[in-house]
Amino acid sequence: MRVVGDDGAIGVQSRIPRVMPNDLLDPLVSLQLLTSAMLAILFLQSGIDKVVDFAGNLAWLEGHFAKSPLKAQVKPMLVVVTVTEIAAGALCAIGVLRIAFSGDSQWAMAGAQLATVNIVMLFFGQRVAKDYAGAASLVPYFILCAGGVLVLAA
Repeated sequence: MRVVGDDGAIGVQSRIPRVMPNDLLDPLVSLQLLTSAMLAILFLQSGIDKVVDFAGNLAWLEGHFAKSPLKAQVKPMLVVVTVTEIAAGALCAIGVLRIAFSGDSQWAMAGAQLATVNIVMLFFGQRVAKDYAGAASLVPYFILCAGGVLVLAA
């Protein structure tokens, strides 16, 4: 939007509210940024690893689910989990930028919610495969994701 200042100078005013550097020091804003960054790193790395070594991940999971009712569904489940992880990580990464530059946490919120769904899917698979230790190891990630949803909703 073009604006004319008091001195007659013509300038451009952004419609996007800017977050001031002091705002980034606000405990809630900094927690939103850091939580979103952590989720972005976690889920992008995990999803990209699954893409880069799809065959290796598939072989391991086929062995992991060999004695479970899900043994015939391993490949489609791996594809769904991979897409979900990459999407959650990307949404959180975009969310970091949106929080930092405009104060808008909607993208990060969508990423955190999708990340939480992803962890629930993984937890279900671990329980069905009777890998109870593996399922238990997902609980801290669930707490991080669910806590992220609450922090981003504030």
